[in-house]
Amino acid sequence: MTQHLPLTTCDGIHTNVSKPDAISCAIKICGLSRLCDINAVNDAKPDYVGFVFAESRRKVTPQQAQELRSALRKDITAVGVFVNETIENILQLLRDDIIEAIQLHGAEDEQFIKTLKAAIIATGKPAPIIKAVSVQKEGDAQKWQSSTADYLLLDHKSGGTGESFDWNLIGTVTKPFFLAGGLTPQNVTTAIKTITPYAVDTSSGVEISSGIKCPSKITHFIAEAKKAFPQK
Repeated sequence: MTQHLPLTTCDGIHTNVSKPDAISCAIKICGLSRLCDINAVNDAKPDYVGFVFAESRRKVTPQQAQELRSALRKDITAVGVFVNETIENILQLLRDDIIEAIQLHGAEDEQFIKTLKAAIIATGKPAPIIKAVSVQKEGDAQKWQSSTADYLLLDHKSGGTGESFDWNLIGTVTKPFFLAGGLTPQNVTTAIKTITPYAVDTSSGVEISSGIKCPSKITHFIAEAKKAFPQK
């Protein structure tokens, strides 16, 4: 399992953590549902992939996710995406080694996150928590800066819409965050250079139709993202 820590944020992110010499931005491809999607990311090598367990056209069952996870490169972190899921169901996927990180995309409050984090520690399987935040006005992201979640994910409304939002509304965010919402191969380089997030996240931006990933778009997205930061 690859551990992605706030140390590897993009150049310019506001953080009190010292950054290494090799500055980069992590990349997440979300909403994988077919083995051919796994083949595509295995070739393209993003840092994270997302399996959606909430109601969605990209939803997978635990059994489907297990099959996909078994075919995934070990150095790509599998993220489970949940909307108001029970802690026990989340933990079971973690115990079964189907997911390695947890993304909360519903109405989960800070108390839920604290309870989940304590339960994760008890399993002995460290897993970062990513809390999705709908950015619709100034201050929305700042409300979550003191959260015990390891990362934020800044998105448009409820997410999964493929729509972008006004990046000026983000403001100064000290907690490492994933930038999502309408990212495509055409705008991801600008997004990274402008916002300097810890990671960028796309789903519909690399699809040829609703829920159907396109291998060439995945490759193109990752190539364009990497243009935004120095290469070794």
